[in-house]
Amino acid sequence: MGDPGQSPSPWSPHGSPPTLSILTLLLLLCGHAHSQCKILRCNAEYVSSTLSLRGRGSPGALRGGSRGGGVGSSGLCRALRSYALCTRRTARTCRGDLAFHSAVHGIEDLMIQHNCSRQGPTAPPPPRGPALPGAGPVRSSGPPAPDPCDYEGRFFRLNGQPPGFLHCASFGDPHVRSFHHHFHTCRVQGAWPLLDNDFLFVQATSSPVASGANATTTRKLTIIFKNMQECIDQKVYQAEVDNLPAAFEDGSINGGDRPGGSSLSIRTANPGSHVEIRAAYIGTTIIIRQTAGQLSFSIKVAEDVARAFSAEQDLQLCVGGCPPSQRLSRSERSRQGAITIDTARQLCKEGLPVEDAYFHSCVFDVLISGDPNFTVAAQAALEDARAFLPDLEKLHLFPSDAGVPPSSATLLAPLLSGVFVLWLCIQ
Repeated sequence: MGDPGQSPSPWSPHGSPPTLSILTLLLLLCGHAHSQCKILRCNAEYVSSTLSLRGRGSPGALRGGSRGGGVGSSGLCRALRSYALCTRRTARTCRGDLAFHSAVHGIEDLMIQHNCSRQGPTAPPPPRGPALPGAGPVRSSGPPAPDPCDYEGRFFRLNGQPPGFLHCASFGDPHVRSFHHHFHTCRVQGAWPLLDNDFLFVQATSSPVASGANATTTRKLTIIFKNMQECIDQKVYQAEVDNLPAAFEDGSINGGDRPGGSSLSIRTANPGSHVEIRAAYIGTTIIIRQTAGQLSFSIKVAEDVARAFSAEQDLQLCVGGCPPSQRLSRSERSRQGAITIDTARQLCKEGLPVEDAYFHSCVFDVLISGDPNFTVAAQAALEDARAFLPDLEKLHLFPSDAGVPPSSATLLAPLLSGVFVLWLCIQ
């Protein structure tokens, strides 16, 4: 629940009806949609089909659903069914469009909110011509559209608040911290996807830390930034142990020659051991490190981006954690070695005073590898989490926090405060 002193949420039924100028602004802000993706047309048709409902000024016109009955609620449901049909027709060409994904999630939420059935009559097609607000040329006196390749700026402009972010990391053995704050130690030998959505693909390739050992370390990382409209060309970054380049695979250090090419950049503060990639067009920052002969990965990503995947893309370690068959318990560690458990604890305690999941991961790695340098990987992962997590109360995870992670379907649930377009249309 929100603070009673705050202004109504854009999803709240207590907001005031929008003015015509706001509806016009909605269409202007959607203008970045490229010619193949027809989400702009779907947005415009939805606005046109609900203008009469808004024009009545009746509080019940957009609040009732089947709960309140009446012409307004049935009209809204017809408009939402038409909107959903339009998005389905253009889905194939809109997979990389954030406005499209926001619209799909928003439609689902509105249909639930207003108790609309999925089957039923749809709104008639809108009339063609200049009567459609925002369909004509943009007037120079109107507000400028936000930069489509500046995710955070655009989100704040549309929602009046910063977007939500998620954090995931993989380091050491590897240990995976998922978006849902579950912490697993994994064997995951071979290539496994950390992320696989409509904007990003991240694959980690691991091999045993020693001959015959169950534990593995990440030796290779492949990151694909998928082609996105006017923002970037597709870019591939690939790192291997002892080869941490400060450029993409094609030698470039940005997103290419498109207007928003600078919204993707790569830099290094410590060549050979630390690379940072910033993708402003999708609100994402990635850090890749090399320590003790292994690679670590850490990401801060916008919630809408993390949610943009289909059911076929359900295997993502950052979403569901390690599959149960690939998880190692803390008891599966070296019992004999050059480093005793007391020595390992002492080494890890120096940089990790809180005995949380990072500390226990450090002890596990030092024992199983016999290499004190593994303490650096856990310390760096904790520092990245401190920088990336918006809620510092969730920084430290403890063994009791471990559990079965929710299914990947939870990331498909609509983000009530994170949509790009629909909130301007529904108050």
